[in-house]
Amino acid sequence: MIAIGASDAGKRRKENQDSFYIDVSHSQGQAICVVCDGMGGARAGNVASDMAIQLFTAELKKRQKPGMNAAYMQAIMHDAVMAANALTYEKSLESRQFAGMGTTIVAACVDGSDVVVMNVGDSRAYKIARQEIRRITNDHSVAEELMRRGELTREQAKDYPAKNYITRAVGTEPEVIPEFYVETLEPDEYLLLCSDGLSNLVEDQEILFEVYQNKEISTCCDRLIALANARGGPDNITVILLKR
Repeated sequence: MIAIGASDAGKRRKENQDSFYIDVSHSQGQAICVVCDGMGGARAGNVASDMAIQLFTAELKKRQKPGMNAAYMQAIMHDAVMAANALTYEKSLESRQFAGMGTTIVAACVDGSDVVVMNVGDSRAYKIARQEIRRITNDHSVAEELMRRGELTREQAKDYPAKNYITRAVGTEPEVIPEFYVETLEPDEYLLLCSDGLSNLVEDQEILFEVYQNKEISTCCDRLIALANARGGPDNITVILLKR
């Protein structure tokens, strides 16, 4: 199992408010991968994404053990995101500087072939297998909600003025509702996590092409970021790619 990640501020932002975390235990066949995309002002977005990722991963690591099944992984991820949300929300109340701050989160906990993915917001997870790509997560966004209702097509959503308005985030409210997805990952299959700085600019089939056509996995995240930046890079861009 191998996992790599990369993050870039993009072409228009002075600061990078994305954060990511990777931990792979080869001896146990386990991995934890997390991407957070902060929001809420120049400094607050950084604080939110950094706090959430540190708190979330610390809680997970406390309860990580050999031979975890999907139900156990989901339970500890749920508790971890609740703890991260509570403390990030408390921080947002401390001063005007941090008021309204929050962050998306997409995370994967892997034990052998068992994978549990969790998200809040519009950072995404994809499974790439047999030269096919499938989005695992649902965006918690205004645009996605309108698509679910049939009021907006996927093509229309690309240019929808409020497409980046998210309906859930970590740290913006006292309670948060994460969504979970149980997957399997066989040898030579991939899991990709990213912030919307990538998914808003790079099509799913282009992600698939970069993963499969160039076999150099160590440069894949950088190549995807370069592609987003070549299209203007209006947002921070973060990518994690895990191969079993």
